[in-house]
Amino acid sequence: MENSSRTKEDKIIGCLLGTATGDSIGLPWEGLSKRRLKKIYGEIKGHSFFFNKGMLSDDTEHTAMVAKALLETDGDTKAFTENLAWKLRFWFMSLPAGIGMATLKSCIKLCLGWPGDKSGVFSAGNGPAMRSAIIGVMYGEDREKMKELVRASTQITHRDPKAEYGALAVALAAHLSDSSPEEYYRELEQLIGKEGEGLLKLIKKAVEFVSPGKNTEDFAESLGIGRGISGYMYHTVPTVLYCWFKHKKNFRASLTDIVKCGGDTDTTGAILGAITGAGGGKEVIPEEWLTNIWDWPLSVKWLEELGRSLSENNKNTGAKLNFAGSFVRNIFFTVIVLLHGFRRLLPPY
Repeated sequence: MENSSRTKEDKIIGCLLGTATGDSIGLPWEGLSKRRLKKIYGEIKGHSFFFNKGMLSDDTEHTAMVAKALLETDGDTKAFTENLAWKLRFWFMSLPAGIGMATLKSCIKLCLGWPGDKSGVFSAGNGPAMRSAIIGVMYGEDREKMKELVRASTQITHRDPKAEYGALAVALAAHLSDSSPEEYYRELEQLIGKEGEGLLKLIKKAVEFVSPGKNTEDFAESLGIGRGISGYMYHTVPTVLYCWFKHKKNFRASLTDIVKCGGDTDTTGAILGAITGAGGGKEVIPEEWLTNIWDWPLSVKWLEELGRSLSENNKNTGAKLNFAGSFVRNIFFTVIVLLHGFRRLLPPY
């Protein structure tokens, strides 16, 4: 693990803050179709979750848990699995809102005593992809170790091989954030091989689709998900990667483009933000988007401190995960989510 390079620190902090920013920008529109999103909210200019402030969902929370587990276990795969499993147990008991079905079932199994390597259910949902970018930033130079850790992180909740291939594609993108689309595809082809042929075909289509006259909505239409990007790994990952190929380090343009597609917008935003942030560091993230993230106990300051601890491999510094505080915060968060749900029942239609 590299932990002394300033560039590595920039990538780690950029990845963590990019996840949080993409998550918080996309969160208010989660579950809306592309057409309904435009009808209710119009243009996407910044945060609109709570009085022009943004809050964080499970996408950022899972990334933080993975990052802490990597720090506390030095990337030892068995210890990492056990550590992350315990973090997920405590996280689940803090009553998070909007938890995915596969993650819900897996967390129940964990709380009933299943070990982390046996708790996953057969699903190809987005959960593993939303938390895998930081693994790529930390261990991308060692492809076998990266694969081991991505597999461990994935199988705690999702056991469909498609979930692992999608999570690996995200981890590799975060590591190869300066590569061209063609270079990235060649590396991914070597990494996942014939077993991931279905995903490779979709990503190759994304590579070939990139052109000045086509946006991410056009690519989503070509996949048959024009109404909104679903929570299925093979819908989300190719579309996010297309948006990354098209915009690279233009954080504002890429996030706006992906959120306009509708659907699972907090997760697509979080994954894209993680990859783009890893490529350009904190400085590519619009300052007002960062400063308007209003959350606790996870915050921009907390995530930066965690990023520095990871880059230095320093277990003695950095904020702790405050699950007790999260319980109180989650009550408030759930109320805001319910208010958004009520707003969606009102015109314009």
